[in-house]
Amino acid sequence: MTQFAYHASQEQFAPSELIKHAIHAEQAGFDAVASSDHFHPWSKRQGHSGFTFAWLGAAMQVTSLPYSMVSSPGQRYHPAIVAQAIATLGEMFPGRFDISLGSGEALNENITAEKWPDKQTRNQRLLECAEIIRQLLAGDTVNHRGLVNVEGAKLYTLPQQLPRLFCAAVSKETAKWAASWADGLITVHRPHNELKEVIDAFRNSGGEGKPVHLKVQLSYASTEQEAIDGAYDQWRTNIFQGTVLGDHPSTPLFDAAAEFIKPEDLQRMVRISANPAQHIEWLKEDLSLGFERIVLHNVNRRQEIFIRDFTEKVLPALRSLWTGRLMS
Repeated sequence: MTQFAYHASQEQFAPSELIKHAIHAEQAGFDAVASSDHFHPWSKRQGHSGFTFAWLGAAMQVTSLPYSMVSSPGQRYHPAIVAQAIATLGEMFPGRFDISLGSGEALNENITAEKWPDKQTRNQRLLECAEIIRQLLAGDTVNHRGLVNVEGAKLYTLPQQLPRLFCAAVSKETAKWAASWADGLITVHRPHNELKEVIDAFRNSGGEGKPVHLKVQLSYASTEQEAIDGAYDQWRTNIFQGTVLGDHPSTPLFDAAAEFIKPEDLQRMVRISANPAQHIEWLKEDLSLGFERIVLHNVNRRQEIFIRDFTEKVLPALRSLWTGRLMS
């Protein structure tokens, strides 16, 4: 059965508030929690950027769900430090943590004052980092020279169960490349035919049988206008094409770029509706692609009503579909 995860958006909420949302999500009936990992928010209106690895230790201690995050080793994080963080969380919470590795955004990585590489170089660096992380989690002593350098690194605290290393990919080209090395794939929703192309590229290039996760960006509230207004306030900086999202270097630049965005422009990248039945229909189409987990990110600030209504109205309807298939 597909799992449904609550997305804990570090850019939008203080860490202490996010822990309350994670607890609420578990109590209400979500199956998992996923987290972003930012140094800067996309917009001043979002206003937060807690340190995700620290937050995960606290959140996982007070809940019992599986967790995941998207992280970008190679510039802001040295891969040996990422491996150490993964190993520590894995040792404390066996079998409850997976991580998705991505090539990153300048918004977060430029704080090191290093040159921001092009996408091809970032992918090459990401693959080096993934190989280094795997070696360290296997208990090896690692020496490496390349786009990242490692000397004499060895982890002495190791997890009993190795966390899975997913790749975060938006394009079908990156998904195809990821199939050769990643344990799974996470991508974001888009029109069904485009999403299917990404999933097929992964599965047809060596990813067949590997888990695929989907992040769905939505805006749900009490009324249609609240859902529209909430999405426009919080997420209009996040709907640009991948090159803009990857290469814009600062929060003020994203806010400036979004000055010309209109509320109707969000519809392609954010599912906006106050009707639970509409969200059920959208998610039914997603389920046809065979995701292991669907991460639901309500991009506005109305988290309580989203958690309540989705666990009472949306998720039961989707789970009953699965039960009906098994019985038939």
